[in-house]
Amino acid sequence: MEPVFIALVMFGLFLALVFLRVPVAVSLGLACVPVILFTDHVSLFAIIDRSYTSYNSFLLLSVPFFLLAANLMNETGITEKLIKLATATVGHFPGGLGHINVFVSMLFAGVSGSSTADAAGIGKILIPAMLKQGYERNFTIAITATSAVMGVIIPPSILMLIWGGTMSISVGSLFLAGIIPGILIGLSQMATVYVYAKKYKYPIYERAGFKQFVKAFLEAAPGLISPLVILVGITFGIFTPTEASAIAVLYSLLVGFINKTLTWKKFLHILSDTARLVGVSLFCVGTASAFSWLLAYHQVPQALVAMINGWNLGPTGIVFVIAIVFLIVGLFIDAIPAIIIMGSILYPIAQAAGIHPIHFSLIGVVSLAFGLVTPPYGMCLLIASRIGEQSVHKVLKDVGIILLPMLGILILLILVPDIVLFLPRLIAPQFM
Repeated sequence: MEPVFIALVMFGLFLALVFLRVPVAVSLGLACVPVILFTDHVSLFAIIDRSYTSYNSFLLLSVPFFLLAANLMNETGITEKLIKLATATVGHFPGGLGHINVFVSMLFAGVSGSSTADAAGIGKILIPAMLKQGYERNFTIAITATSAVMGVIIPPSILMLIWGGTMSISVGSLFLAGIIPGILIGLSQMATVYVYAKKYKYPIYERAGFKQFVKAFLEAAPGLISPLVILVGITFGIFTPTEASAIAVLYSLLVGFINKTLTWKKFLHILSDTARLVGVSLFCVGTASAFSWLLAYHQVPQALVAMINGWNLGPTGIVFVIAIVFLIVGLFIDAIPAIIIMGSILYPIAQAAGIHPIHFSLIGVVSLAFGLVTPPYGMCLLIASRIGEQSVHKVLKDVGIILLPMLGILILLILVPDIVLFLPRLIAPQFM
């Protein structure tokens, strides 16, 4: 069977199952079955074997730990303290709560590494508060959902951990590379909030005094220390990403028990919620790994490399193609299986074009982040809409407006790779 035919069968069947509302992880496994049945020397046991092999990863162990740390931070009052710091910092700008929403998402991204945890934790607090102050419901939900995407861009990021483990790229360098793009996206969202605030005359907070700011900063310091320790420790080789994730959990537990905001009953509930979320994520990792392996077995990536090289697009053109592919894929499936499948296919194309692995990776992560707020997948949008008690389709116009400047930032990152590569080259050149 030709590689193109294999790709059409597998992706076609997968998309058909997804549209029939079969869970993504199950769809990926089922899409492998017809090809395996007509492939010599490969049995259905390959799905189990490749899934098990993908789980046997020390780096992958960091995913449940980071998710647990994020849930602990949410339940121990850290989110509220970050909101107070954001209020003291940007609350006096026009549309104060909108700016606070974006700024606290930037801070919380450094704690959680998960956009869904960001949307749920911050949304429960800020969506009712913004509605109470007279903010339009659709805008409130849209800015909460879109600001949450920074959870996978600003380090530590679970997507970067998966990416680094899948493609053997330095996680520390990926973390450093995500800082400037994350800040630029946050600033673009704050600019959008400013325009909305001027148009609809949204309220502002009184400017905080220096003492008030210092007090808010000191109260939020326990939450800000965690990402700093993780980033410094991984970047300078003090500990591995997996060890860093375990340290983040221990630190979160310590903060919770010292502040007396965490009880054993609440801790057991957090463990249960985290286990449920981790189970779904890792099931996707297993079947996506089997799907990716089968594509590689039939040399689909090599065929795609040969085809795209024949277009003579040049490095910049190929990066645009890569971004478009991830933007489209992110519409339909979760970012983790998208990284394992499409990342593995597109990485050889990037290498053949001379694109730096860190640049390729960040473009992929940022592009997939759009899928968190765009239907039919749009998990952050679904969470924020549920909290805001609004239909998803009514929020899409405001989501599109907020995503436009973000798309401009993505194009800027494609055209100017040095924005992505500046901090890794400056701080950790040994990994470049």
